[in-house]
Amino acid sequence: MTRTVPVAGASRRGLVSWCLYDWANSAFPTVIETFVFAAFFARAVAADVETGTAQWGLAVGGAGAAVAVLSPVLGAVADRAGARKPWLAVFTWLCAASAAMLWFTEPTPSDTAWALVWFALGTLAFELGQVFYNAMLVDLAPPGRLGRLSGWAWGLGYAGGLCCLAISLWGFIQASPPPFGLDPAAQEPVRATTLLVALWLAVFSLPILLWTPDRGPTGIGLRRAVCEGLADLWRTLKRLPREARIGRFLLARMIYTDGLNTIFAFGGIYAAGTFGMAFDEIILFGIALNVTAGLGAAGFAWIDDWVGPKPTIIMALVALTAIGAGLLVVESKTMFWTLGLGLGTFFGPAQAASRSLMARLVPRDQAGEYFGLYAFTGKATAFLGPLILAWVTVETGSQRAGMATTLVFLVVGLVLLLSVRLPGGEGSGGTKLSGAKLSGENAARP
Repeated sequence: MTRTVPVAGASRRGLVSWCLYDWANSAFPTVIETFVFAAFFARAVAADVETGTAQWGLAVGGAGAAVAVLSPVLGAVADRAGARKPWLAVFTWLCAASAAMLWFTEPTPSDTAWALVWFALGTLAFELGQVFYNAMLVDLAPPGRLGRLSGWAWGLGYAGGLCCLAISLWGFIQASPPPFGLDPAAQEPVRATTLLVALWLAVFSLPILLWTPDRGPTGIGLRRAVCEGLADLWRTLKRLPREARIGRFLLARMIYTDGLNTIFAFGGIYAAGTFGMAFDEIILFGIALNVTAGLGAAGFAWIDDWVGPKPTIIMALVALTAIGAGLLVVESKTMFWTLGLGLGTFFGPAQAASRSLMARLVPRDQAGEYFGLYAFTGKATAFLGPLILAWVTVETGSQRAGMATTLVFLVVGLVLLLSVRLPGGEGSGGTKLSGAKLSGENAARP
């Protein structure tokens, strides 16, 4: 079988450029999906907060279902074609264009469909781009350094979200007078943050496209790549039940990631609806949350390589469950802030360590395919969390009750993860990548 041409090695500039993509694309989920546009939609576009929460949940769930279907297929096709950056570029620019189109959403219920369609399309493009971005990780660092590279990139992503939120707050929403003649009565300073996200993503994604090495093309045409990629995917799916380690990990991650993503998607809406936070308060909270999350991701990156990704994920999930339970019962904004910042500390480690664990387990020449399955497990039940949250919120008339459903996903995922047995011991900090050896330059890369 013809396989892809491996990467010969990545320079320090190439590694930094790869990490910088997290800085670039984190603006979309931070500003649009969570803290600014989500709250704007629920409070200014939708008929009421509860209806807006339910509609937002449907959009998140619909986009997640599309990602679940498309990501394994596209990942397998990309493995056969070779290069991953062309796919990454297409989905990055589609995400940026979708963010820009959200600018035209006016604060009226008649614009509900417009906002939800472009938000769902942007979310789809964002998630599909992640498949090819994550798949590049296996070629850029030796196994003993994967945790640090993944964690530092994730921490840089939170820093990017922080900077974009800060500019949104002081450069647009709180600016007096607003820049560029924006009309506060039409919520234009808030809506303009979507244009900022589009520009942010387009500009800061350039380094990875220019300087991070990519696999060479295999010379296989697109039609053949599709046919062979689908055949490879089918063989992998049939073999997956016998791949106990990968299969169990993917199942566990499917469950706990659903809880993480639902918390992340509805954090701004919960703050606005339950605690009455205004837009500027939500953004300030988001900035503080990104600081703690970035520090957590970067700090736990060393722990990942030291004790292994599985113990790192377990520690993070236990902490997230305990702190999340506290956030459901507190009444004051002060306690919400205190616990919320503690919650943020463990978001990054759970996500970054999951990525590094997967990179340690997958065959290098099928990284796109397996990271497509990785994306699939992150979205296969993604509709379930938002839909259950939306249903419970509507039925009980309580956002607290709706948010409580996310803790169930964290606990179930944690229990399943405990049953995963890894090669090289429970930590597996030095687990070798299966399927190939690292090249000399890559193996020596710090």
